Amino acid sequence: MKLTVLGGSGAWPTATAGCSGYLVRHEDTTILIDPGYAIFPRLLEECRAGDIDAVLISHAHPDHCADLNPLLRARVLGDERPPVLPVYAPEGALQRILDLDPVRVVRRGVELNALADGGSVRIGPIRVRARTLPHHATNLGYRLEADGDVLAYTGDSGDCAARIELARDADVYLAEATYVDQVPGGDAPYLCTVRQVARQASIARPQLTVLTHLWPTASADHALATARAEGLESVQMARPGLTVDLARIGVASLPRRAAGEQVPPDAITALPRRARRI
Repeated sequence: MKLTVLGGSGAWPTATAGCSGYLVRHEDTTILIDPGYAIFPRLLEECRAGDIDAVLISHAHPDHCADLNPLLRARVLGDERPPVLPVYAPEGALQRILDLDPVRVVRRGVELNALADGGSVRIGPIRVRARTLPHHATNLGYRLEADGDVLAYTGDSGDCAARIELARDADVYLAEATYVDQVPGGDAPYLCTVRQVARQASIARPQLTVLTHLWPTASADHALATARAEGLESVQMARPGLTVDLARIGVASLPRRAAGEQVPPDAITALPRRARRI
């Protein structure tokens, strides 16, 4: 499997990064995970709207699903007219997003499928398993498996044992880390910090942890430095254009080096210079 980051900003997009948005590709199958604000233009740099075989959505917050609307518009109103798009999400999560569009034919371009804790679905060669994780809205974490490759994605959630189980022995742990040191106020049960993700990874032992959903005004460099100080040796920040080949990172014989450096250099595609800031 290959993971390509389309966006990774938490809450709202910045001048250089959309919100959550991730492409997963394996063989002839392409899955879009969490099409949040402003990721659709970046998606079109990677593939056509009609190339998406299915969409996984973790929860109803618009920074994780708002750009489902332009995706559906492009598929339904464009020239290609691909098949109806299967979308998997918690029950009722997409009602408000779909109700935004007055063009009724757009609604016909989607096939909604409700997933719940413990549910699973096969999309082409990729097996997807869902796990409920604590958040303000019903949130599903996803574990994607194909030919021995494993990607674990949290959506948004608080620190909990279920996150560790979701990430256990994964090739890539795509982990929400909205704050660096401390979650403010009453949000502590529903969001995570970089320090908490580092602790989770130390137990779950994924090959690579990719931090995502960082608060837009926070420093990505500080977040990475904190993760390394906490002992997380294989870590990257989710930025548009980051691509990880999961089949290339599980190389146990490599020596332990600085954070993010023990995976083979050809497993992770370098980012364009303009995308370094979040």
